[in-house]
Amino acid sequence: MKFTKILIGLIAVGLMFSLNSCGKKETGPIKIGVLLPLTGHQANFGTMEKNSYELAKEEINAKGGINGRKLEFVYEDDTGKPDVGRSAAEKLINVDKVPMIAGGYSSSVTFAAAAVAQQYRTPFLVNTGSVDKITQPEDFNLTVNDGDKFYIYRMNPPVSEYASGLESLLSEVVKPKSVYIIHENTAFGTKGAKSFAKTAKKLGIEVLGQQQYSAGTVDFKPLLLNAKKANPDMVYMISYVMDAALLMKQAREINFTTPKLYVGAGAGFTMPAFKENAGKASDHVVSATLWHQTLPIKGAKEYYDNYVKKYGGDGPDYHGAEAYSAAYVVADVLTRCKGDYSKETIKKALDNTDMMTVFGPVKFVSYGKKIHQNKMKTYVVQWINGELKLVWPKNLANAKFEYPIDWKKVWAE
Repeated sequence: MKFTKILIGLIAVGLMFSLNSCGKKETGPIKIGVLLPLTGHQANFGTMEKNSYELAKEEINAKGGINGRKLEFVYEDDTGKPDVGRSAAEKLINVDKVPMIAGGYSSSVTFAAAAVAQQYRTPFLVNTGSVDKITQPEDFNLTVNDGDKFYIYRMNPPVSEYASGLESLLSEVVKPKSVYIIHENTAFGTKGAKSFAKTAKKLGIEVLGQQQYSAGTVDFKPLLLNAKKANPDMVYMISYVMDAALLMKQAREINFTTPKLYVGAGAGFTMPAFKENAGKASDHVVSATLWHQTLPIKGAKEYYDNYVKKYGGDGPDYHGAEAYSAAYVVADVLTRCKGDYSKETIKKALDNTDMMTVFGPVKFVSYGKKIHQNKMKTYVVQWINGELKLVWPKNLANAKFEYPIDWKKVWAE
């Protein structure tokens, strides 16, 4: 009898402790990891994206946060290097104990971090890394039917689709007969060059040459002289911002004025730093883009203006819009988790995401070899009198596409 009374007492104490624990409401911030290049040669991109995450976070928290709790981003600097990105992802998961990671700028770093996230079954919302294999489960030893086992999600289009908006401009207006492709020898550059070569073949454009270069190259003149000798109608370049600026400055210096068009594949060619560093050589350069602040998307212009107001400068390009929108996707996902912020609950919420952001609609679907991939349109912009203008498609443009281009006149002192 005495033992029974003791046992009943212990059970009662245990129930009281359990009830108190269940009744305790979590009030601290919900921490989500963000992986970005905050130092190194890609820091311009990382800074713009971090600023955008912070801008969104402040707005989200001002409106009540996540079911009454603050949202907090824990940043890790990948420095633009895959091995650093891999270690940073491991730290976020195992030390900071975040239930989800967002961010991911360069393709090579993002793929390395994605492998870590997949290993630890941690949802990873990619907002910029674009090499196709990031959302191809076969590259993680899975199949397209293994969506329940695949933890990688991507908001932005894969690099193989970057030129889709450019195709109609080339076929309807420019009609080039030939192209010379120049690209950095990264995963992003190599895959992008291969994809555009296929696009060129489809459009009947002859590829006269394809040259790659290593990150950190400062003398592009030998490469550009080879391109000049080939005499292409168009030069297509896949480069990060400082390389993009040097390519155009040095094209001007060697008087490479024969192409009908200089085209960038997004990345460095849409950044304000491209104009600042290339100077006059940036004028009339065209680029594929994933976003522009004048697109008829609710909140796009407001985000752009608020960014300029807070951080100054020329304002964000599509990289900032990706990050800002990713923050809102994170908030939407966490809100729908209703207090259960386990990795599996977050993954299920990501599966069911269907929302509009300033970057455009976000819904993760499967097609071809890809799963958890958001499908989006792409556009064309042109640097005109120091401003990045949306020029294609024509019905959405905020400026007329300036063509044909007299490079001798444009580049004159």
